[in-house]
Amino acid sequence: MAIQSIEMTSKAWDCVLALRQGRIDETKPCGAVFELYGTLAQKTGPFVLAQVGQSLDGRVATPTGDARDISGPDGLAHLHRCRALVDAVIVGENTVTTDNPRLSVRIVKGGDPVRVVIDCHARLSGEEGIFHDGGTPVILFQSVAARPRHLPNTEVISLVPEAGTGLRPEEILKELAARGYARILVEGGAKTIARFVDAGLVDHLHVAVSPIIIGSGPTGISLPPIEKLSAAHRPDTKVFNLGSDILFDCRFSPQSLSDRQSDEISVPHGAKASRLFNGIKTV
Repeated sequence: MAIQSIEMTSKAWDCVLALRQGRIDETKPCGAVFELYGTLAQKTGPFVLAQVGQSLDGRVATPTGDARDISGPDGLAHLHRCRALVDAVIVGENTVTTDNPRLSVRIVKGGDPVRVVIDCHARLSGEEGIFHDGGTPVILFQSVAARPRHLPNTEVISLVPEAGTGLRPEEILKELAARGYARILVEGGAKTIARFVDAGLVDHLHVAVSPIIIGSGPTGISLPPIEKLSAAHRPDTKVFNLGSDILFDCRFSPQSLSDRQSDEISVPHGAKASRLFNGIKTV
């Protein structure tokens, strides 16, 4: 598997941003840069990207929750580029509590996405920084059974949860699409990313690996267990050298599971997110 090197210059990034804004349609310059970012930048319809930054041994934090500097500087820059290319970025309530993220674009040039928080059981207090930092609006999803919320700079959307599993990712994407947010980044945490992957709603999964070994701690993706490798996700994958980190760009499709059939496989994973948006106008 060939590894492509990302030679990111200000000119190359300006071209990507112009592509994002529909000001150019040329994707040939700066080869690997457009190979990595071109699909997301050009998308005008629904597209879901999930992003994980992890260590060589698959950890995203220490057992005490210290996640600072998991990604190297180029891995962080890549994450901020992804934020700049989407309409909205999604995290779970545990990520808000643990990391206190701003979910803004600060390291690179580009606009900030709308922030989306999944807080099914209304565990957040409302004192978290994301509600008071003066950034882009926040959309908070919670269960219809949760207590009413009145949070600054926040639209609260109540959904009926699926028994035993929480809010359905499909319903979250539909609500966002109805508000004009079609390009989505699912940034964390592990369970939130896993819910979208397991529902077959992720188009691309970016796994940025930093050359450190932590040895223990939480992992970046936590999917339900499988018994046989024939049930494993097998996306088409391209590899990019970001500099400080190596990025695996995993591209899902309805055929992204193993081609081998088994009795355990009844529904293919990796279905495109666009299936959910039929009849919904996006902008």
